[in-house]
Amino acid sequence: MNETTSVQRKKPTNLTMGRGDYNQHSVESKIRRTCCQKILEYFRMIRFSLRALTYNSFTSKSIVLDTAMEPIFWIVDRLSRKIGPIMVVLVVVLTTYVVSFFYIILLPYLWNRGQFGVITFHWFFGHWLLVNIVFHYYKGVTTPPGEPPQILSDTNVATICKRCVGPKPPRTHHCSVCNHCILKMDHHCPWLNNCVGHFNHRYFMLFCIYMWLGTLYVCISVWDIFAEEFFDAKKTFYSFFSGGLLLKTIEVYKATQTNGTTLSPETVEKLKNMGGLSFSDGMYHKVVCLEFFLCIGVMIALGALTAWHARLICRGETSVEKHINDDERKRLKKVNVIYKNPYDFGARENWRIFLGLGEGRSFIRHIIFPSSHVPLGSGLSWPHSLVHAKEP
Repeated sequence: MNETTSVQRKKPTNLTMGRGDYNQHSVESKIRRTCCQKILEYFRMIRFSLRALTYNSFTSKSIVLDTAMEPIFWIVDRLSRKIGPIMVVLVVVLTTYVVSFFYIILLPYLWNRGQFGVITFHWFFGHWLLVNIVFHYYKGVTTPPGEPPQILSDTNVATICKRCVGPKPPRTHHCSVCNHCILKMDHHCPWLNNCVGHFNHRYFMLFCIYMWLGTLYVCISVWDIFAEEFFDAKKTFYSFFSGGLLLKTIEVYKATQTNGTTLSPETVEKLKNMGGLSFSDGMYHKVVCLEFFLCIGVMIALGALTAWHARLICRGETSVEKHINDDERKRLKKVNVIYKNPYDFGARENWRIFLGLGEGRSFIRHIIFPSSHVPLGSGLSWPHSLVHAKEP
């Protein structure tokens, strides 16, 4: 009985201790939850404060992405300043190579076949293209794109650039590579090592058009020579693999199978002569193929770029304004408002303004042939199609 009683008396003691442990655990859980709630509350307050300080109705995902990519843009800008001169030298070297091909290979090729009429055509048409390409590229590289004046009263309507803290007329944007604002900025072109703006935009576009025509013209002109060289499978194989370890191994194996372990003098000479092609024939083959593939590659890439800029000109906007106008269309569409580009006067009129055809200038004299005429307007103010719309 005494033992049973003692056991029964111990049970309330154990229960009381279990309740104490449970209460302590509950208190610790409440403290942890309270701390987590406070940390979460502080985090929400910080996030709300940042959003309140940085809130703007024009803020979008693209702006946030641009801000996050700012370090990469900084690297690209610094790199563009360094590689710009290299790109200009590369354009000059490649253009010289293509032109030299015409004089050294194409014209003698046509002369030997008695195609004097074709030679005459190449002489005039080819040199007309060459003069336009060289002229517009030189002017695009050396012509300043235009900068706004630093006196605010000299501009019509302006805001202040947040980077260079200077007046910013309409259609003016800051170039991070040149580190100053550009009138009617389109983009910074590394191939020109210059910004494309109000005063050299026409030179850039006409250079692209004439260069594209030039590459198309070269591809058509050299097609016969290219077909003779490239579609000769044996010549192409020996030309591109000549001097290689694989080809020499094959030649040695074939020779040893025929003559035993010794090589005949003819085989030795064949190995020296690039696998059946002389050095001059192999170089001739490579030069012809390089000429064609270089021109067709540039024609495709430059054709896409030229078509893109031609579309922008038809719409009366620059590359920078294209993105701004797209964002405006999306923003105003949410409130059932249709956005219209104020500088769009229709494709025909946009091209006339872009080419500077006014004040007695003609298309043949000032576009077909090289011309240094300045664009219409000063680049500080622009007519609006919304204001100058014709009455029906």
